[in-house]
Amino acid sequence: MSDEDTYGGELRKVKLGKLEKIKKLGIDPYPTKYDRTHYTVDIVEQFETLEKEQAAVAVAGRCTAIRKMGKAIFGHLRDFKGKIQIYVRKDKISEQQYELIGLIDIGDFLGVKGRIFRTKTGEITVAAEDIQLLAKTLLPLPIVKEEEIDGKTVTHDAFADKELRYRRRYLDLAVNPEVKEIFITRAKIVSSMRRYLENKGYIEVETPVLQPVYGGASARPFKTHHNVLDTDLYLRIADELYLKRLIAGGFEGVFEIAKDFRNEGIDRLHNPEFTMMELYVAYKNHEFMMEIAEDMIAAIAQEVTGSMKITYQGQKIDLTPPWERLKMTEAIKRYTGYNVDGAGLALLKKYADELEIETEPFWGPGKIIEEIFDEFVEKKITHPTFIIDYPSETSPLAKKNPSNPDIVERFEAIAAGFELANGYSELNDPQDQKQRFLDQMAKRRLGDEEAQVLDEDYIMALEYGMPPTTGIGVGIDRLSILLTDTNSLKDVILFPQMKPQDD
Repeated sequence: MSDEDTYGGELRKVKLGKLEKIKKLGIDPYPTKYDRTHYTVDIVEQFETLEKEQAAVAVAGRCTAIRKMGKAIFGHLRDFKGKIQIYVRKDKISEQQYELIGLIDIGDFLGVKGRIFRTKTGEITVAAEDIQLLAKTLLPLPIVKEEEIDGKTVTHDAFADKELRYRRRYLDLAVNPEVKEIFITRAKIVSSMRRYLENKGYIEVETPVLQPVYGGASARPFKTHHNVLDTDLYLRIADELYLKRLIAGGFEGVFEIAKDFRNEGIDRLHNPEFTMMELYVAYKNHEFMMEIAEDMIAAIAQEVTGSMKITYQGQKIDLTPPWERLKMTEAIKRYTGYNVDGAGLALLKKYADELEIETEPFWGPGKIIEEIFDEFVEKKITHPTFIIDYPSETSPLAKKNPSNPDIVERFEAIAAGFELANGYSELNDPQDQKQRFLDQMAKRRLGDEEAQVLDEDYIMALEYGMPPTTGIGVGIDRLSILLTDTNSLKDVILFPQMKPQDD
């Protein structure tokens, strides 16, 4: 079977036939460059001047519409910034180019040079004097119809198959230009965050993706093997332990915006490959970091959306600091009615049974409390809130509360029903940290695959001394869905992980 039969079917065969005719005309269907003078929006913005000067413009983009009207041909080109109409008359271009136009399909990339004018219907148009084919498509684009109604663009027959859009993001971007705006906003979020942290004097650094010992979070890793060293390595699940090594080494404020990898399930709020910003600051505690978190996220929202008051999935959310601080046990009581504060293991297991939470033998009281919160409380928190006083059992890298060793100086920032950030006062007592790692290893032996592992080198770094430190991790993907008002991480990750397709 030939490749033209494998995909694309008859339409691809037709396009291949056109490609051969174009080549016979002596035209290169895939030239190396095109000298564009203006983006489409530049022409619209500068129309009066360009029309008055009778200046020729050269635009380039994808053909999104083409129609013949007698001896004239109208079409539309879309570039990165917008679209514009083109007008072709047989007597204004060469015979070769006119034959070329007859072989153009929607989706082909064109370069068009000519002077601009406004049609009787008021549409700014480029009157073609020279046309170049820049790339011939061999597969048909889904046809999306648009029209102007009351000054607004209305889309009909949209390319709306969510799964196909995620799998073929290039196609999604080609026919749904509004999707591009989501990723432009995401880029602005990252840039705004970086500027905020740099303006605070913090240093951006890079830490290893491949690690001999993974750590910094409770998660299953991806494992690989280095052939030359003949050793197993892991894709990092967090940046934390390496960044804190830098604090031990003398840095006082470091951050990293990086990819992390966790071998976990996929849903609207989880992707195995995700982007995290982690920040660590010496001589400060979790209270300081909560202030940084609310101030930074509010500042990013202001810069990117124009306001600290946003709408997410129909909900009005005010990100203006200060945010509410709420103890985890108080949040559970507020949203479920269960009083878990000071409850023993037997009572908590009873609550879990009533809530139909399946517990594991290695779960202690803290794990059950956190599971109740995750399953029945977090999704109900709409307005930005810091949940504080997490169980020590589930926070092996955080400092214990001096007045209550069962809880730690930890917080999570939650809004719109999901976690945006996680931070705490960092544990810098090497003996306490080693014991916590050993406790985690004991849980692993009981079957907890996400329990953390002992990192002897990190313990050594602590034994050389690390000052009081606070840290935070902010999920870039989740912050992006909040500020772009989208529903899933797949909407803000250009190439999300998908279930393999059958052949």
